[in-house]
Amino acid sequence: MKLIIAIIQPHRLEQVKEQLYKAEVNLITVNEVLGHGRQKGVTEVYRGFKETGNLLRKVRLEIAVNDNFVEPTIKAIINGAQTGEMGDGKIFVVPLEECIRIRTAETGSDAIG
Repeated sequence: MKLIIAIIQPHRLEQVKEQLYKAEVNLITVNEVLGHGRQKGVTEVYRGFKETGNLLRKVRLEIAVNDNFVEPTIKAIINGAQTGEMGDGKIFVVPLEECIRIRTAETGSDAIG
């Protein structure tokens, strides 16, 4: 089991979700976050407003997947988020020690789905 964490541009969220659904990845958590990478100080346009400065609006996705869904999930995120411009984001893949479905108390791969 892996936890995939992706930081993407907010305006690419719908495209990423569409690609994830095509890859049959349906369980995601989405948070609006602030941050910057190498592009600090670069002006971005978000919902018609220019933003300059240290912290830019980003979206953080957290997706727990079984091992056979790691590559399809990564490919889906890249296909949906990639613009070729600086600031497209990052994907982190970390081991997931345990998953427990609260409703049924199932554990491990069964709990992820």
